[in-house]
Amino acid sequence: MRYLYSFLALTMLFVTFGCSQSINSGDIKEINGYWEIVKAKLPNEEEKDYTINSSIDFFQIEENGVGFRQKVMPQFNGEYLTNDIQEDLTVEFTNEGTFLHYKTEFAEWKEEIVKINKEQLVVKNENDIMYYYKRPVPFSLK
Repeated sequence: MRYLYSFLALTMLFVTFGCSQSINSGDIKEINGYWEIVKAKLPNEEEKDYTINSSIDFFQIEENGVGFRQKVMPQFNGEYLTNDIQEDLTVEFTNEGTFLHYKTEFAEWKEEIVKINKEQLVVKNENDIMYYYKRPVPFSLK
């Protein structure tokens, strides 16, 4: 019986902590570049798929954790158009997680980085909505 309780305790710890990625400062460089939203997952588990995106996000974060995010629109020649509006951002590491703090002249908000690697970015906003991103596949009619 003692082994059963130990097994259950370890299983609960794994489920609680094993599914989340620990983000460190070296992971932040993976955010740089272009990201296309794939889906949003609401707190009630409902999902919204984004099958066609007219704009994608471009991130540029320096080693000091300061940077920006900008919406860009892919063109048929493989280039991107932009309206030159950038959202300033800073990266914050806390005991609760790693956060992207955004600021424009109109608003401030934050998102928690849930997962980051070369091909996938997952963030959670202050309303507990999870956004899943992938690297976009460039297209061209050249």
